[in-house]
Amino acid sequence: MARVRNWWSHSKTVVLIWLTSALLFYFGLQFVLRNSSLNYPSAVSTMSDSERRSKLYDKMESDLNEHGAAFLEHGETSQSLSLSDLFTLKDGIVTPVLKAAKPPVRANVLYLSTEFSVPISEAVRSIFSPYFDKVIWFQNSSLYHFSMFHASHHITPVPATEVEIEGEATAVEAVAKALCPLKIVLDRVLLTPTGVLLGCWQVASGTDPVTIRAKLRTALPRAPKNQLYDNAILHTSFARLLGPPKFSPTELHKASDQLQFFHELVTRLNNIIRGFEADVSELWYVEEYDVLALALNGRMKVRRFKLAASKSETSEDHKVEGKA
Repeated sequence: MARVRNWWSHSKTVVLIWLTSALLFYFGLQFVLRNSSLNYPSAVSTMSDSERRSKLYDKMESDLNEHGAAFLEHGETSQSLSLSDLFTLKDGIVTPVLKAAKPPVRANVLYLSTEFSVPISEAVRSIFSPYFDKVIWFQNSSLYHFSMFHASHHITPVPATEVEIEGEATAVEAVAKALCPLKIVLDRVLLTPTGVLLGCWQVASGTDPVTIRAKLRTALPRAPKNQLYDNAILHTSFARLLGPPKFSPTELHKASDQLQFFHELVTRLNNIIRGFEADVSELWYVEEYDVLALALNGRMKVRRFKLAASKSETSEDHKVEGKA
Protein backbone atom coordinates (compact mmCIF):
# COMPACT_ATOMS: atom_id res chain seq x y z
CA MET A 1 0.00 0.00 0.00
CA ALA A 2 2.87 2.33 0.85
CA ARG A 3 4.38 1.56 -2.59
CA VAL A 4 1.08 2.58 -4.29
CA ARG A 5 1.00 5.84 -2.34
CA ASN A 6 4.59 6.60 -3.34
CA TRP A 7 3.82 5.88 -7.02
CA TRP A 8 0.74 8.11 -6.95
CA SER A 9 2.63 10.91 -5.29
CA HIS A 10 5.43 10.61 -7.86
CA SER A 11 2.93 10.55 -10.75
CA LYS A 12 1.21 13.72 -9.52
CA THR A 13 4.56 15.47 -9.30
CA VAL A 14 5.42 14.48 -12.89
CA VAL A 15 2.02 15.60 -14.18
CA LEU A 16 2.30 18.91 -12.33
CA ILE A 17 5.74 19.54 -13.79
CA TRP A 18 4.50 18.80 -17.30
CA LEU A 19 1.45 21.06 -16.91
CA THR A 20 3.56 23.86 -15.50
CA SER A 21 6.04 23.53 -18.36
CA ALA A 22 3.26 23.52 -20.96
CA LEU A 23 1.65 26.63 -19.49
CA LEU A 24 4.97 28.46 -19.30
CA PHE A 25 5.69 27.54 -22.93
CA TYR A 26 2.23 28.75 -24.05
CA PHE A 27 2.44 32.11 -22.27
CA GLY A 28 6.02 32.56 -23.36
CA LEU A 29 5.04 31.97 -26.99
CA GLN A 30 2.18 34.49 -26.74
CA PHE A 31 4.55 37.06 -25.26
CA VAL A 32 7.04 36.58 -28.11
CA LEU A 33 4.32 36.83 -30.76
CA ARG A 34 2.88 39.99 -29.23
CA ASN A 35 6.25 41.66 -28.97
CA SER A 36 7.20 40.64 -32.44
CA SER A 37 4.07 42.37 -33.85
CA LEU A 38 4.97 45.50 -31.90
CA ASN A 39 8.55 45.46 -33.11
CA TYR A 40 7.52 45.04 -36.76
CA PRO A 41 4.40 47.21 -37.23
CA SER A 42 5.02 47.56 -40.96
CA ALA A 43 3.89 43.98 -41.45
CA VAL A 44 0.39 44.74 -40.22
CA SER A 45 0.11 48.53 -40.52
CA THR A 46 -2.44 50.10 -42.82
CA MET A 47 -1.62 52.42 -45.69
CA SER A 48 -0.81 55.99 -44.60
CA ASP A 49 -3.01 58.90 -45.65
CA SER A 50 -0.29 60.29 -47.93
CA GLU A 51 0.08 56.90 -49.62
CA ARG A 52 -3.69 56.72 -50.11
CA ARG A 53 -3.56 60.13 -51.76
CA SER A 54 -0.69 59.13 -54.03
CA LYS A 55 -2.52 56.01 -55.22
CA LEU A 56 -5.70 58.02 -55.72
CA TYR A 57 -3.83 60.64 -57.76
CA ASP A 58 -2.17 57.90 -59.83
CA LYS A 59 -5.61 56.54 -60.70
CA MET A 60 -7.00 59.98 -61.50
CA GLU A 61 -3.99 60.75 -63.68
CA SER A 62 -4.57 57.59 -65.74
CA ASP A 63 -8.26 58.35 -66.30
CA LEU A 64 -7.61 60.67 -69.25
CA ASN A 65 -5.89 57.90 -71.21
CA GLU A 66 -8.50 55.32 -70.21
CA HIS A 67 -11.62 57.38 -70.85
CA GLY A 68 -10.45 60.03 -73.30
CA ALA A 69 -11.31 63.72 -73.38
CA ALA A 70 -15.06 63.48 -72.74
CA PHE A 71 -15.30 67.26 -72.43
CA LEU A 72 -14.76 67.54 -76.18
CA GLU A 73 -18.11 65.79 -76.57
CA HIS A 74 -19.85 67.88 -73.90
CA GLY A 75 -19.80 65.06 -71.37
CA GLU A 76 -20.81 65.05 -67.72
CA THR A 77 -18.89 66.68 -64.90
CA SER A 78 -17.72 64.82 -61.80
CA GLN A 79 -20.90 65.90 -60.00
CA SER A 80 -23.44 64.44 -62.46
CA LEU A 81 -23.98 67.74 -64.26
CA SER A 82 -23.45 68.28 -67.98
CA LEU A 83 -21.17 71.06 -69.19
CA SER A 84 -24.19 72.74 -70.77
CA ASP A 85 -25.69 72.88 -67.27
CA LEU A 86 -22.73 74.96 -66.16
CA PHE A 87 -21.62 77.13 -69.08
CA THR A 88 -22.78 78.76 -72.27
CA LEU A 89 -20.49 79.82 -75.10
CA LYS A 90 -21.83 82.71 -77.15
CA ASP A 91 -19.89 85.06 -79.41
CA GLY A 92 -16.67 83.58 -78.13
CA ILE A 93 -17.45 84.37 -74.48
CA VAL A 94 -17.78 81.73 -71.76
CA THR A 95 -20.52 82.54 -69.29
CA PRO A 96 -21.44 80.46 -66.23
CA VAL A 97 -25.03 79.30 -65.93
CA LEU A 98 -26.17 80.18 -62.43
CA LYS A 99 -29.05 78.08 -61.16
CA ALA A 100 -30.57 78.57 -57.74
CA ALA A 101 -29.75 75.76 -55.31
CA LYS A 102 -32.90 74.77 -53.43
CA PRO A 103 -32.11 74.27 -50.64
CA PRO A 104 -28.76 76.05 -50.67
CA VAL A 105 -25.71 73.78 -50.67
CA ARG A 106 -23.82 73.97 -47.37
CA ALA A 107 -20.15 73.27 -47.98
CA ASN A 108 -17.13 73.20 -45.70
CA VAL A 109 -13.92 74.06 -47.50
CA LEU A 110 -10.33 74.89 -46.69
CA TYR A 111 -9.37 78.21 -48.26
CA LEU A 112 -6.17 78.94 -50.19
CA SER A 113 -5.28 82.62 -49.85
CA THR A 114 -4.39 84.80 -52.82
CA GLU A 115 -0.77 84.89 -51.63
CA PHE A 116 -0.54 81.36 -53.02
CA SER A 117 -3.41 81.14 -55.51
CA VAL A 118 -2.44 84.11 -57.69
CA PRO A 119 1.01 82.75 -58.73
CA ILE A 120 -0.64 79.42 -59.57
CA SER A 121 -3.39 81.12 -61.57
CA GLU A 122 -0.86 83.14 -63.53
CA ALA A 123 1.10 80.00 -64.44
CA VAL A 124 -2.08 78.20 -65.56
CA ARG A 125 -3.11 81.12 -67.76
CA SER A 126 0.34 81.43 -69.32
CA ILE A 127 0.27 77.80 -70.47
CA PHE A 128 -3.37 77.33 -71.49
CA SER A 129 -4.64 80.73 -72.66
CA PRO A 130 -2.71 80.73 -75.97
CA TYR A 131 -4.44 77.53 -77.07
CA PHE A 132 -7.91 77.66 -75.53
CA ASP A 133 -8.64 81.37 -75.30
CA LYS A 134 -12.47 81.46 -75.32
CA VAL A 135 -13.15 77.80 -74.51
CA ILE A 136 -11.72 77.71 -71.01
CA TRP A 137 -13.08 78.77 -67.63
CA PHE A 138 -10.46 79.88 -65.13
CA GLN A 139 -11.30 79.39 -61.48
CA ASN A 140 -11.45 82.72 -59.66
CA SER A 141 -8.08 82.91 -57.90
CA SER A 142 -9.69 84.64 -54.91
CA LEU A 143 -11.83 81.52 -54.36
CA TYR A 144 -9.32 78.68 -54.65
CA HIS A 145 -10.45 76.10 -52.12
CA PHE A 146 -10.32 72.44 -51.05
CA SER A 147 -13.73 70.80 -50.59
CA MET A 148 -13.83 68.95 -47.27
CA PHE A 149 -17.37 68.06 -46.30
CA HIS A 150 -20.96 68.94 -47.20
CA ALA A 151 -23.72 69.45 -44.67
CA SER A 152 -26.02 69.40 -47.72
CA HIS A 153 -25.28 68.98 -51.42
CA HIS A 154 -27.30 69.07 -54.64
CA ILE A 155 -27.41 65.28 -54.99
CA THR A 156 -28.70 64.68 -51.45
CA PRO A 157 -30.29 67.92 -50.19
CA VAL A 158 -30.66 68.31 -46.43
CA PRO A 159 -33.03 71.22 -45.72
CA ALA A 160 -32.26 73.29 -42.64
CA THR A 161 -33.87 76.15 -40.74
CA GLU A 162 -31.95 79.32 -39.93
CA VAL A 163 -31.53 78.04 -36.39
CA GLU A 164 -30.14 74.73 -37.64
CA ILE A 165 -27.76 76.53 -40.01
CA GLU A 166 -26.44 78.69 -37.19
CA GLY A 167 -25.98 75.53 -35.13
CA GLU A 168 -23.99 73.93 -37.95
CA ALA A 169 -21.80 77.01 -38.31
CA THR A 170 -21.10 77.01 -34.57
CA ALA A 171 -20.19 73.32 -34.69
CA VAL A 172 -17.83 73.93 -37.63
CA GLU A 173 -16.19 76.81 -35.78
CA ALA A 174 -15.52 74.48 -32.86
CA VAL A 175 -13.91 71.99 -35.25
CA ALA A 176 -11.72 74.74 -36.74
CA LYS A 177 -10.43 75.66 -33.30
CA ALA A 178 -9.25 72.08 -32.84
CA LEU A 179 -7.37 71.94 -36.17
CA CYS A 180 -3.75 72.78 -36.84
CA PRO A 181 -2.95 74.98 -39.86
CA LEU A 182 -1.67 72.99 -42.82
CA LYS A 183 1.52 73.30 -44.79
CA ILE A 184 0.90 71.64 -48.14
CA VAL A 185 2.90 70.79 -51.25
CA LEU A 186 1.57 70.52 -54.80
CA ASP A 187 2.06 66.86 -55.69
CA ARG A 188 0.98 67.24 -59.32
CA VAL A 189 -1.42 68.87 -61.75
CA LEU A 190 -3.61 66.60 -63.86
CA LEU A 191 -6.37 66.91 -66.44
CA THR A 192 -9.53 64.87 -65.91
CA PRO A 193 -11.68 63.40 -68.71
CA THR A 194 -14.33 66.02 -67.86
CA GLY A 195 -11.84 68.80 -68.64
CA VAL A 196 -10.93 69.92 -65.11
CA LEU A 197 -7.36 71.04 -64.57
CA LEU A 198 -6.84 69.81 -61.05
CA GLY A 199 -4.17 70.56 -58.48
CA CYS A 200 -3.53 67.55 -56.23
CA TRP A 201 -1.71 68.21 -52.96
CA GLN A 202 0.09 66.42 -50.16
CA VAL A 203 0.26 67.47 -46.51
CA ALA A 204 3.70 68.36 -45.15
CA SER A 205 2.41 69.24 -41.68
CA GLY A 206 -0.84 70.01 -39.88
CA THR A 207 -4.13 68.18 -39.52
CA ASP A 208 -4.69 65.68 -42.31
CA PRO A 209 -7.86 65.98 -44.46
CA VAL A 210 -8.90 62.49 -43.35
CA THR A 211 -9.02 63.72 -39.76
CA ILE A 212 -10.70 66.99 -40.72
CA ARG A 213 -13.49 65.17 -42.54
CA ALA A 214 -13.95 62.77 -39.63
CA LYS A 215 -14.33 65.68 -37.20
CA LEU A 216 -16.81 67.42 -39.51
CA ARG A 217 -18.79 64.19 -39.86
CA THR A 218 -19.12 64.05 -36.06
CA ALA A 219 -19.98 67.74 -35.82
CA LEU A 220 -22.62 67.54 -38.59
CA PRO A 221 -24.63 64.34 -37.93
CA ARG A 222 -27.45 65.34 -40.33
CA ALA A 223 -25.06 65.55 -43.31
CA PRO A 224 -25.49 63.22 -46.31
CA LYS A 225 -23.95 59.83 -45.70
CA ASN A 226 -22.50 59.79 -49.22
CA GLN A 227 -20.09 62.66 -49.66
CA LEU A 228 -18.78 63.89 -53.00
CA TYR A 229 -15.08 63.11 -52.62
CA ASP A 230 -12.68 60.51 -51.26
CA ASN A 231 -11.76 61.12 -47.60
CA ALA A 232 -8.05 61.41 -48.35
CA ILE A 233 -8.14 63.75 -51.34
CA LEU A 234 -6.81 67.31 -51.15
CA HIS A 235 -7.49 69.04 -54.45
CA THR A 236 -8.50 72.31 -55.99
CA SER A 237 -9.72 73.22 -59.48
CA PHE A 238 -7.59 75.63 -61.46
CA ALA A 239 -9.55 75.72 -64.71
CA ARG A 240 -12.02 73.82 -66.86
CA LEU A 241 -11.51 73.14 -70.58
CA LEU A 242 -14.73 73.42 -72.58
CA GLY A 243 -13.62 72.69 -76.12
CA PRO A 244 -10.73 71.75 -78.41
CA PRO A 245 -7.53 73.79 -78.61
CA LYS A 246 -6.87 76.18 -81.45
CA PHE A 247 -3.68 76.00 -83.46
CA SER A 248 -1.94 78.41 -85.78
CA PRO A 249 -1.35 77.17 -89.35
CA THR A 250 2.23 76.29 -88.39
CA GLU A 251 1.03 74.19 -85.46
CA LEU A 252 -1.66 72.13 -87.17
CA HIS A 253 0.41 68.96 -86.77
CA LYS A 254 -0.43 69.09 -83.05
CA ALA A 255 -4.10 68.56 -83.81
CA SER A 256 -3.43 65.02 -85.04
CA ASP A 257 -3.02 63.75 -81.47
CA GLN A 258 -4.93 66.00 -79.13
CA LEU A 259 -4.63 63.67 -76.16
CA GLN A 260 -0.85 63.76 -76.39
CA PHE A 261 -1.00 67.54 -76.75
CA PHE A 262 -3.05 67.81 -73.51
CA HIS A 263 -0.41 65.72 -71.74
CA GLU A 264 2.31 68.02 -73.04
CA LEU A 265 0.55 71.12 -71.73
CA VAL A 266 0.01 69.53 -68.32
CA THR A 267 3.68 68.50 -68.22
CA ARG A 268 4.74 72.07 -69.01
CA LEU A 269 2.58 73.36 -66.18
CA ASN A 270 3.93 70.74 -63.77
CA ASN A 271 7.46 71.78 -64.65
CA ILE A 272 6.60 75.27 -63.41
CA ILE A 273 4.51 74.71 -60.28
CA ARG A 274 4.94 71.11 -59.12
CA GLY A 275 6.39 71.20 -55.60
CA PHE A 276 4.82 74.61 -54.91
CA GLU A 277 4.35 75.08 -51.14
CA ALA A 278 1.44 76.84 -49.46
CA ASP A 279 -0.07 77.44 -46.04
CA VAL A 280 -3.75 76.86 -45.23
CA SER A 281 -5.19 78.48 -42.12
CA GLU A 282 -8.91 79.01 -42.76
CA LEU A 283 -11.93 76.69 -42.79
CA TRP A 284 -15.00 78.17 -44.47
CA TYR A 285 -18.64 77.29 -43.89
CA VAL A 286 -20.33 78.31 -47.14
CA GLU A 287 -23.99 78.55 -48.06
CA GLU A 288 -24.11 78.37 -51.87
CA TYR A 289 -27.34 79.90 -53.12
CA ASP A 290 -26.42 78.96 -56.68
CA VAL A 291 -25.32 75.48 -57.74
CA LEU A 292 -21.50 75.33 -57.60
CA ALA A 293 -21.37 78.98 -56.55
CA LEU A 294 -17.77 78.69 -55.37
CA ALA A 295 -16.69 77.42 -58.79
CA LEU A 296 -18.90 79.68 -60.90
CA ASN A 297 -18.74 83.02 -59.04
CA GLY A 298 -22.30 82.63 -57.82
CA ARG A 299 -24.20 83.89 -54.80
CA MET A 300 -23.00 82.68 -51.45
CA LYS A 301 -22.61 83.47 -47.78
CA VAL A 302 -19.26 82.68 -46.20
CA ARG A 303 -18.26 82.25 -42.58
CA ARG A 304 -14.49 82.18 -42.14
CA PHE A 305 -12.93 80.34 -39.22
CA LYS A 306 -9.24 80.41 -38.38
CA LEU A 307 -7.65 77.04 -37.74
CA ALA A 308 -6.52 76.70 -34.12
CA ALA A 309 -7.62 80.30 -33.43
CA SER A 310 -10.06 81.55 -30.82
CA LYS A 311 -11.58 84.23 -32.98
CA SER A 312 -13.63 83.69 -36.12
CA GLU A 313 -14.36 86.07 -38.93
CA THR A 314 -17.77 86.09 -40.57
CA SER A 315 -18.60 87.76 -43.85
CA GLU A 316 -21.96 88.99 -45.05
CA ASP A 317 -23.80 87.59 -48.07
CA HIS A 318 -21.95 88.53 -51.23
CA LYS A 319 -21.77 87.77 -54.89
CA VAL A 320 -18.54 87.82 -56.81
CA GLU A 321 -19.24 89.66 -60.04
CA GLY A 322 -17.56 89.21 -63.38
CA LYS A 323 -15.07 86.74 -64.74
CA ALA A 324 -12.15 85.31 -62.82
